[in-house]
Amino acid sequence: MTPPPHPQRPPRRGGGGPWSTGAGNAGPGTERSESGQDPRPPMAPPPLSLLVPPVGRAARGGPPGPLTFAAVATIALLSVAAGPARACPAVCRCSGGRVYCNDRGLTAVPEGLPPGATTLFLQNNRIGDAGIPARLGRLPALRVLYLYANALEQLPAHLPPALRELHLQENNVRGLCRRALARAPLLERLHLDDNSVSAAGIEEDAFAENRRLRLLFLSRNHLSSVPAGLPPALEELRLDDNRIHTIPLRAFEGLPALRRLVLDGNLLANQRMADDTFSRLGNLSELSLGRNALAAPPANLPRARLRRLSLAANAISHVPAGALARMRALERLDLSDNNLTTLPRGLFDDLGSLSHLGLRNNPWFCGCNLAWLRDWLRRRAPPRLEVRGLLCQAPARLRGLPVNELRGEMDACDSPAPGAAGPATSPVSPPAVVVAAASPGAAATPGLWVQAAPGGALRVRWPPAPPGASLRLSWLRPGGGAVTETLVRGERGEYVVRALQPRAPYRVCLAALEPPAAPPLCAQARAGAGEPPQAGSPGAPAGDVPPALPPAAALGAAAAAAAGVVLGVLGGWWRRRRRRRRRMMGLGGPALQPPKGGGGRLALRPLRTPEEGGIRTVYPPPPPPLPPPAVRGYRGGQVPHGGGGGGGGS
Repeated sequence: MTPPPHPQRPPRRGGGGPWSTGAGNAGPGTERSESGQDPRPPMAPPPLSLLVPPVGRAARGGPPGPLTFAAVATIALLSVAAGPARACPAVCRCSGGRVYCNDRGLTAVPEGLPPGATTLFLQNNRIGDAGIPARLGRLPALRVLYLYANALEQLPAHLPPALRELHLQENNVRGLCRRALARAPLLERLHLDDNSVSAAGIEEDAFAENRRLRLLFLSRNHLSSVPAGLPPALEELRLDDNRIHTIPLRAFEGLPALRRLVLDGNLLANQRMADDTFSRLGNLSELSLGRNALAAPPANLPRARLRRLSLAANAISHVPAGALARMRALERLDLSDNNLTTLPRGLFDDLGSLSHLGLRNNPWFCGCNLAWLRDWLRRRAPPRLEVRGLLCQAPARLRGLPVNELRGEMDACDSPAPGAAGPATSPVSPPAVVVAAASPGAAATPGLWVQAAPGGALRVRWPPAPPGASLRLSWLRPGGGAVTETLVRGERGEYVVRALQPRAPYRVCLAALEPPAAPPLCAQARAGAGEPPQAGSPGAPAGDVPPALPPAAALGAAAAAAAGVVLGVLGGWWRRRRRRRRRMMGLGGPALQPPKGGGGRLALRPLRTPEEGGIRTVYPPPPPPLPPPAVRGYRGGQVPHGGGGGGGGS
């Protein structure tokens, strides 16, 4: 509140006193506008210049007024309040402890930064290494520094000692040195995405002084290996979209607090990763290995606390049966964009917390090999599970259908004993196949069924394999005879072996060509008796094929068939060429017919020289002379001679 003027103080000449605000307090020389208003704009608080005269009058020995001490206190308070505003650089904007100098086109850190600043925004400028002054390291309260999208090529050499968070994305930083990082021992977050950091540019003990570093982002750099000497307090490490092709032994040792590890978009393969790469990360809750070159999930994955696992966009063609065992905390699993055709039985039995399962863009083959997965999705899957992309790609009649909606296609598949698990990628696995009741002429084993067929034949069946798979089928009569074998298409699922001795026992084996280590499936049965039924009769087996030949005979027959095809093509080409040449020479046409009544044969003159090798027309004896043709195109029917007196000569 402004105190009233002192009653004994005379009014100031030329106007009212410094506290006079109304017309009643105006002196005889106070200027007014035509409307009676003071032309000066209202000011709050009063200008400091109006508070100085009483102080100066008291200093000159005049009578001190009662407001002198109040004026001094007011000046001090206003000076403290106006201090930070005067300390903000002209090109920046200050608000509390934040200083906004971003998007200004600066090439250096501006001068006059307030010493009490806690957050400094310098992103989206053109600041280079020379534009980082030493005074930046003398800001005692600065905790967060934004320097991304600038022109830096190395870490700033003068970092504030209290810095907790440093953003250097989208620069051209090439390396990390211990000396620069040691100036910020309290650093907790370091963002170095989209730079040019290489493995050779990181000093071995670069993080030795940063024991509190929790987040390290090195995405989209030029790293070829995992940096060494990572701080033990690290909780999140991002190394995606680099050139990492090898993870050495104990690369992640000494990181007990690591919870999130991102390695997407590198060159990782199973043979270039140690078996214990991830086994020591007991607290790991998220592991992302997408867009690499993995053929199978890595061995010894952490199981206790892993909640998210991404293996998308690799080259995974098989998953070991126990790869996901005891991962009871796993919530999200992504196997999309791989080469999976089937999955081993019981793969998801321990995943009671699973809520998201990504399986899209895989060549799933919907046969008996996926019957267990359909049943698991219907009966035992977690209630809130969301499955994406589990669509049949083969056989053709089931393409595009969801596996869990298949009804009659898998109902005939026999379920194996509890706990049984077949191989993951064998074309004849898992052992859930069509098995008929045993009969005197039939034998069944898991994965193979052999039945007697009339006329000394055996019908062999197996679970359909993925398209393009080849199987080796062989049979042998025990006690005598040679082994006969042939290659069959795996997706057919059936083959009839003929030309066997009726009622004789035979041992039939079926083996997959890939992987070669898979054991063959064998069964023994007796061939059928009697004559083979006629085609179309009720007893004739459907889809029979001719009897298989021994390998040598089959090869010879194939060669003979190929030779016949080639000879037929050449013969047809020669005949067409001969007819075309006869037409061009005019042979057989009316021009070469002997004249009526001549009775003689045409004599063809043989070619004598190479120059005469062209097509020549042979004419018959000259006919009677014809009348001269009429001359057209010249006046008077005369052929003009060369005129003009040119003369010319003989």
